Amino acid sequence: AGFIKSPLSQKRLTQDSVELYCEAIGNPIPEIQWWFEGNDPNETYAQLWDGARQDRVKINATYNLHSTSTISIANLTGDDSGMYECRASNDPDRNHLSKSPKVKWIRSQANVFVIERPEISTKVTESSGKLTLSCNMSAPHPAITGHKWIHGEKILEQDENSGAFTSYTIDGKREEHSGVYECVYEANPQIRGQVNISVAPQVTAYKKSEHGNEGDTGVLTCKNPSFPAVTTWSWYKSGHGLLENASGRYIIKSSGNKTELRILKLDIEQDTGDYFCNGTNSYGTGDATVNLRVRSRLAALWPFLGIVAEVLVLVTIIFIYEKRRKPDEVPDDDDGGSAPLKSNATNHKDKNVRQRNAN
Repeated sequence: AGFIKSPLSQKRLTQDSVELYCEAIGNPIPEIQWWFEGNDPNETYAQLWDGARQDRVKINATYNLHSTSTISIANLTGDDSGMYECRASNDPDRNHLSKSPKVKWIRSQANVFVIERPEISTKVTESSGKLTLSCNMSAPHPAITGHKWIHGEKILEQDENSGAFTSYTIDGKREEHSGVYECVYEANPQIRGQVNISVAPQVTAYKKSEHGNEGDTGVLTCKNPSFPAVTTWSWYKSGHGLLENASGRYIIKSSGNKTELRILKLDIEQDTGDYFCNGTNSYGTGDATVNLRVRSRLAALWPFLGIVAEVLVLVTIIFIYEKRRKPDEVPDDDDGGSAPLKSNATNHKDKNVRQRNAN
């Protein structure tokens, strides 16, 4: 057996996770095991298995053309620092309890250093229509080579300053820029802090006015684009009060920042009106209004019937006009018929005269 890829030594912060990768080749395909030796001088190597350390250790292995194995450890603590060893062997007696393997396990090692996570204090201040986000990292901390401010996957700002304090300014109100922002300290390892701009739900309707046909299912939708997510959604109807799933005709589906109200078998008299969606989180409540209009099933036929009626009226008018119009006068063809006869007779006479002269 031989290694194709070996695990790499890494630095991590407490509460982070680490992943080590190992790949071996041989014939027959070798088995891969993971072993660990802590920093305590009296500690010896111990084998790691999937689910060890209170289920923080996960091991995934595949044996196809060659062997691959990945070990990941979540929620790191200082006790996870030490030497991790990837062992591979394809000796048939490698796991025999009494026989020694003819071919020993080959080994590849990597050190994992887990250092205490520095504390980062965060703050959001609002003044003169601007929001200022700030992070300040306590000592001791690794050497800092720069900062980044990130929102979602977008880098908002970055620098190469080495200070423990960093800030970012936004033009606008809290309600317009709520969300999760990260201040990133470029160091080894990289250190991240989180700044939240939290507001009450800014609920909006997907459409302010909805239309549905009588007997069909009506669908009304509201969403909350702000942070944090809504914890409780509710629907009301003007003049009716709270709507609940238990009523039979109303089906409410809500998940995080979206809610949907379905109304079965729409009725013109009963379901037409204003509906209110209300969202609540730990910072307050917000609502939006959706107007529902229910049309008769025949409503779609009215434009077609109107066109048919117009065509029928037009055809009737044309028919009556044609019936009442005077017939055209027939022209007199007596004079017109004699001229050709006369012309033919004259031509015949001229022809006879030319024949006699020739003779």
